[in-house]
Amino acid sequence: MINKLAIIGVGLIGSSLSLALKQAGAVGQVFGYGRNRGNLEKGVELGVLDGFELSIADCVRDADVIVVAVPLGAMQPVFAELKPVISNTAIITDVGSAKGSVVAAATAELDELVSRFVPGHPIAGTEQSGVEAGFASLYQNRRVILTPLEQTDHDATSVIDAMWHECGAIIEYLSVEHHDKVLAATSHLPHMLAYALVHYLSGLNDHDEIFRFAAGGFRDFTRIASSDPVMWRDVCIANGDALVSLIEQYQQELDRVAAAISSGDADELLKLFGKAKSERDSLIGNC
Repeated sequence: MINKLAIIGVGLIGSSLSLALKQAGAVGQVFGYGRNRGNLEKGVELGVLDGFELSIADCVRDADVIVVAVPLGAMQPVFAELKPVISNTAIITDVGSAKGSVVAAATAELDELVSRFVPGHPIAGTEQSGVEAGFASLYQNRRVILTPLEQTDHDATSVIDAMWHECGAIIEYLSVEHHDKVLAATSHLPHMLAYALVHYLSGLNDHDEIFRFAAGGFRDFTRIASSDPVMWRDVCIANGDALVSLIEQYQQELDRVAAAISSGDADELLKLFGKAKSERDSLIGNC
C-alpha cells in the first residue's frame, strides 16, 4: 500500500495511474502538482486527486512515491526542485518514453538520492491529454518497462514494480540504452511518420478534399498525430540519434518501394508486401 502518492504533472498517464491504484485499493491519498490550476481542480472533482498543491515542495511532503510525469524537456528542472525537499525514504519514478535523457537529468540533479530513482515507461496511452483523459483500465495487460540503474535500491525497484502490477500491467526490465533503441523503432518512428504525413498533405493545394475523402486506414494510421506536440518534440530531442538513424533507414525502404513502382516490378512489390503482412500477423496479430 502506498500511503501517499505525489504526481508531478497530472495528465493522461498520471491520472490513469491514480484511478487504477484507487480502484485496486493500493493507495491512500493521491496529490498532484501542475501549472494549470484548472486541470488540478478538475482532477479533484473527478476523484483522480485527493488534493493538489501549486508548489512541488508542498506536493511531495510526506509522499512515499513520487511519479514525475512531465514532458522530457521539463524533467531536469523538476529533479532539481525535488532534491532539497524529499526525504531519504521517498521513491521517485518517471514515465518518460526516452530513458537516456531522464537518467542523465536525474543523475545530475539528485546526487546520492539517485539510488531512490527507478526509471520507468508505461507502454500505454492515447492521443488524448489532460486529467479528464485518464481511465483506470489504461494499463491492463499493457507493458511497463523499468530500467533501474546499477545504484538503484532494490527495495525501491520492488515498490515501483508492485505499483504497476496493481494497475494490471506486465512488467519488463531493459537497460536504458536498449529501451531507447527499441522504443525509437516501435513508438517514436511511427509518430514521426504520422506527423510528417499529415503535415505534408496539409500543405497540398487540394488538402481539404484529401482529408474529406480520408478513409478508415488513413484515420487509423494518423491518429497518433493528434498526440501532444510538446511531448513529441521533447522525445525527438531526447532520443535523436536513434531516431534519425531509423528515419534514414526508412527513407531507403521508401526509395526501394518507389523504385519498384516506377519500374512496374510487380514481383518485388508482392514480395515486399507479403513479407510485411506475414511479419505483422505473426508478431502482433489482428489487434
